[in-house]
Amino acid sequence: MTAARRMRGFKRWMKCHGIECSDALLLSAENVAAADADAAAEDSSQSLSISVKALCDLKEGDVVATIPKQSCLTVKTSAASDLIEEAELGGDLGLAVAIMFERSLGPKSKWFQYFQILPPFEPIPLLWSIPEIDSLLSGTELHKIIKEDKALVCQDWKDYIKPLLDSASLELNPEFFTVDEYLAAKSLIASRSFQIDEYHGSGMVPLADLFNHKTAAEDVHFTSVSSSSESDTDTESENENANDENSGDDEPVAPDFDSETEGFSESDLELSSTSENEPTFMEMIMIKDVNAGSEVFNTYGSLGNAALLHRYGFTEPDNPFDILNIDLDIVVQWSSSLFSRRHSRRRLSLWRKLNLSGSGSEDSEYFEISFNGEPELELLVLLYVILLPEEKIQELGLASSSTSEVKETPSFLSNKDPECRKKLLLTKSVCRALLSLADARESLYGGLNSLEEDVRLFNECCHAVDSKLYHSLMLRISERRIIEKLRSFASSGAGNFRTNSQTRTRKRAKRT
Repeated sequence: MTAARRMRGFKRWMKCHGIECSDALLLSAENVAAADADAAAEDSSQSLSISVKALCDLKEGDVVATIPKQSCLTVKTSAASDLIEEAELGGDLGLAVAIMFERSLGPKSKWFQYFQILPPFEPIPLLWSIPEIDSLLSGTELHKIIKEDKALVCQDWKDYIKPLLDSASLELNPEFFTVDEYLAAKSLIASRSFQIDEYHGSGMVPLADLFNHKTAAEDVHFTSVSSSSESDTDTESENENANDENSGDDEPVAPDFDSETEGFSESDLELSSTSENEPTFMEMIMIKDVNAGSEVFNTYGSLGNAALLHRYGFTEPDNPFDILNIDLDIVVQWSSSLFSRRHSRRRLSLWRKLNLSGSGSEDSEYFEISFNGEPELELLVLLYVILLPEEKIQELGLASSSTSEVKETPSFLSNKDPECRKKLLLTKSVCRALLSLADARESLYGGLNSLEEDVRLFNECCHAVDSKLYHSLMLRISERRIIEKLRSFASSGAGNFRTNSQTRTRKRAKRT
């Protein structure tokens, strides 16, 4: 089926389910070739490139879409809601079951036409094979995280999904509840779901998930609508789907489609809320002007390439929100190479008594290096404390008992200006330590390719042919360029110091 026909079928589906899309928006779709032969063999027709463009000038505050919550696929609206509730499956696990169940219904599913424009899965690293993860992500922020994610998701399938298949009373089609189908559903949730409200939790929101991402360039905002304003919203766009005149096309429509949506009214929509005061609709509202002909973008947040690839399956060149993480373990290893383990443990303990810590959890602490190559204050303080001579520790009054906290803030932390504090901490020995940490972090890539070689490979790589290699190289290049900047920062000391308040972000890739 052509992309245009599938999109027309989706537009008719939206109209039947109360989704109002402004006729000022153009939803365009094109068939794209699968990134590899295996995907093509599965079903190349499932791959669509979709964009949303402005047909006329859009102004800040314009409402361009109204979406009933009852049209969203959630654990509450799915035909599998009773099954999910009885199995006590919550959160993304329950939503994944809802997606798999609706897919198993085929044309009988209420969301059949919606599924026709979605890919069967998003190519996030969670779906890559272990050899691909090891070869393409080695040394990057994602290598360990993705392998842990994959193991946890597979364990979830064994613990929660497989028992559903083993239950004869449920009569589930096992073809749609395999590990691969579960991973596919998880990929759609990671890349496309929205938090709807407390009652529904997160869910798949048709139309809202068609707007493409652009870092730090959000045009449209997704929000709920109060019940009192719904009557006004309903009358704003009576001519939606004006491009949908070709009703004679023979796209497949779900059998008994009308009977399943018959009576879909305000009273039905009220069922999606826990109280009469809960909003039953959501809106897409323009937050800035967009000229006619331009694409309308949403944003997934101020995310670096590691987080973008982890959750959405793509990267961006020169992403200003890129960061590099140096694990605490790397710092401890460096310290132990210069000093005794006892010295390293004592100085680490002293650093903690200053009420400082790295990002992350106690089991996985790390320090962020900004896009500009500037380390965060906590890392500089730790290096400074590790390198301080014992007599200086005594002089500063830091040699307290192992159980007490430091009573008086040391001079190198007393200045309230973060820039001045960093300058005080950037001694020659601390700068040398930063260079050593940069080398240690670089070594995680295995030394197979230099940055220059990675850049050459990237320039020769075709995204359409091998998107996995393309995005993994982009991630590695982004990280290695930050390492280069860290080296420059350390080599220049405080001379080229610039605050990184505008580029700092704590959006490290997290487990799904």
